[in-house]
Amino acid sequence: MGFSVTILGSGSALPTTHANQSAQVIEMGNQLFLMDCGEATQINLRRRKVKMQKIDHIFISHLHGDHYFGLVGLLSTMRLLGREKPLYIYAPKGLQEIVELQFKNANSDFSYALVFQEVTHAGQLLLETDKLKITTLPLKHRIPCFGYLFEEKEKDRKLIPEKLAEHDIPNYARHALTKGEDFISTEDGRLVKNIELTKDPEPPKAYAYCSDTAYNEALFPFIKGIDLLYHEATFLNEEKEWAKKTYHSTAIQAAEVARKCNVKRLIIGHFSSRYKNREPFLQEGRQVFENMDIAEEGETFYP
Repeated sequence: MGFSVTILGSGSALPTTHANQSAQVIEMGNQLFLMDCGEATQINLRRRKVKMQKIDHIFISHLHGDHYFGLVGLLSTMRLLGREKPLYIYAPKGLQEIVELQFKNANSDFSYALVFQEVTHAGQLLLETDKLKITTLPLKHRIPCFGYLFEEKEKDRKLIPEKLAEHDIPNYARHALTKGEDFISTEDGRLVKNIELTKDPEPPKAYAYCSDTAYNEALFPFIKGIDLLYHEATFLNEEKEWAKKTYHSTAIQAAEVARKCNVKRLIIGHFSSRYKNREPFLQEGRQVFENMDIAEEGETFYP
């Protein structure tokens, strides 16, 4: 199952000609998930050749406009393109009222169901399948705000084709082998241990999206040891007092989170529009946590 994170926008409140507002597409297997939906998200989906109708789940971190002002336009485009399957939207209280009011006053009928789920607390299980689990994370901002944790589940064991041929394993037995079962012949009772026919799968991966937040140690237990962390870094260290006042983080603080939680890789974003050059964010942050990158628009990361 593939697992990737494509950055559509990593700017903050003010849109600029060189920075889009917060949005990401997360691919897990054959499913696409949209994370936040700032202005111009649907345009950036088209630029990146993402099939928007394959998105069935949208996660909004909080109700500041740079994280959802692109949503109504995207929903309208999906309607105009003839979408019929339901769309699930996860967000703190208030988003459903905002969206429904806009379409009510436009006298627009929907060809598909909008299913809203209110996000209320950290550790809330939002979606679970046989392959993945998505839960909420505690963030510290001026209004209710949540991060999201994407976790793969344990994968099936991998078959070794040459070993299957060597032991003359029939096709009907292969599914059971991927689940860890031994092979027992129905004809002569012959036993072949699973370990002889399969190998361990890749370990499951995890990705955490932490949008607007002050430095928050309540987050730590949820993201210990994860493979990939996106953490906002709105300001450089020279503005740390302003970051504290506005409930945002600096690059150094984001790096401290990554270091203390022993994550494997950090990407930072949500940069203030006052910064035209993002390189200083790396210079500051890498003093604390070396495996750190900028969430550049259009770039894809793999947990």
